[in-house]
Amino acid sequence: MKALVTGGAGFIGSHLVEHLISKNYKVVVLDNLSTGKLKNLQNVKNKINFINIDISKKNNLSSYFKNVDLVFHLAGLSELIPSIKKPEEYYKTNVGGTFNILEASRKSNIKKFVYAASASCYGEAKKLPISENFPIDTRFPYALTKWMGEQLVINWSKIYKLPSVSLRLFNVYGKRLNFNGGYGSVFKIFLSQKLANKALTIVGDGNQTRDFIYISDVIEAMYKTSLSKIAGEVFNVGTGREVSVNKIADLISKKKVFISKRPGEIERSVAGIKKIKKTINWKPKISIKQGINLFINNI
Repeated sequence: MKALVTGGAGFIGSHLVEHLISKNYKVVVLDNLSTGKLKNLQNVKNKINFINIDISKKNNLSSYFKNVDLVFHLAGLSELIPSIKKPEEYYKTNVGGTFNILEASRKSNIKKFVYAASASCYGEAKKLPISENFPIDTRFPYALTKWMGEQLVINWSKIYKLPSVSLRLFNVYGKRLNFNGGYGSVFKIFLSQKLANKALTIVGDGNQTRDFIYISDVIEAMYKTSLSKIAGEVFNVGTGREVSVNKIADLISKKKVFISKRPGEIERSVAGIKKIKKTINWKPKISIKQGINLFINNI
């Protein structure tokens, strides 16, 4: 079997590539290294075909899809705040890039297309847990462009019978999470502060919650989905458990300071995962305590 992974040098993508190699897949990686890093692939660099390419540009992508069975589309820009400053860049990459990859996949007669979507499309949900049929509330260009990419994936499945599935990822963390850049996840911020021996800065009262899912559970969800016969569906990928920022902080360090709340920040979020459990026969295995220990030990 042959798999192609866009964004394969990134945080999630590199873990997926390693997993596919462990399953004896031939793997092609497309990445322009704008956020990904070649060092993320150092363990498998001699076992993959790496192509440095920008998927948002009209390149001859089809040549890289020859004899490909599975396509995992993870490439994209993923920061919330920068998307407000650079909406055109986010649109070109997350929407235009997805279109280009879908077209190359359609012409290559692949067996399955797996899209890494974002749970940010839900915005502030009116009730919890969040189900896949909840209203869409895209509050940032990032959320909007990822959701628009998902709409393309769903429509290509309907119109062209491209066997595709969209996975709405909640808060993924683990080894190789990018610590650089500006606005980052709570794990990026807390662990950077811990490494610098600084107090953890907690926004607001710290009672806001998220659904944090460890990287290995996400990879297993992607892999199981790729082997299933399901197509044209959307699934949440989270733990189904609500964890407060205070809880995360307590598991990382005892030194904490509280800072003023950011406007527009979502108070609570947790994934409803009944659908993926029942349909794909997948469920998360790593608890938040286990995940944080694994993460800290791999820094």
